[in-house]
Amino acid sequence: MSLLDDEALWSSSVVANCAMNRERGLASYRRELGVSLPPASGVWVDLCCGSGKALAEAVRPGLAVVGVDLVDHHVPARDGLSFVVAPVDQWAPAGPVDLVTCVHGLHYLGDKLGLLTRVVSWLAPGGRFVANFDVLSVRRADGSPFGRALTKALRDNGFTHDNRRRLVGYEGSGVPRLPFVYLGADDRAGPNYTGQPAVHSCYEVLS
Repeated sequence: MSLLDDEALWSSSVVANCAMNRERGLASYRRELGVSLPPASGVWVDLCCGSGKALAEAVRPGLAVVGVDLVDHHVPARDGLSFVVAPVDQWAPAGPVDLVTCVHGLHYLGDKLGLLTRVVSWLAPGGRFVANFDVLSVRRADGSPFGRALTKALRDNGFTHDNRRRLVGYEGSGVPRLPFVYLGADDRAGPNYTGQPAVHSCYEVLS
């Protein structure tokens, strides 16, 4: 299997043409993630934010909202709302974050597990992370899924995983160490459970 590195993946037609999250509103975020939004105060970072329509609906005094996306196609920024154009797996916030969300964005990333551990390191004490996550998109070098070995590793490192709703989460600050080494990405995986073409991320297990 021929795998893509990060730079090649960013140029992939599957990633560039992703429309899963472009115009979602705040109500859709609540349904997809099963959390109350927006938070009362603090810093909320939304990865793969699309146009940022949901974030614009969430702006309120005492809350700083930051949207991060590879594509520069956002609603206008305003007081309390800003956008960053960057690969989400290469960006990091300047300080602790109270909430990190990612609605259907992990489907199109290369090193999904690497991003999970990085995001958790951003969280303030009492902070929360929640994202759509398909365990079938994480594969061995031969293309076979890790299955329960992956979900066990996530839970052993403090993550929550809801297989029915396909959600991954974490509460509180931490530095988890998932025992996998990233090999590269496969953008020819085809449609996932959403019906949209997605990306498989390939790993080997640390010995």
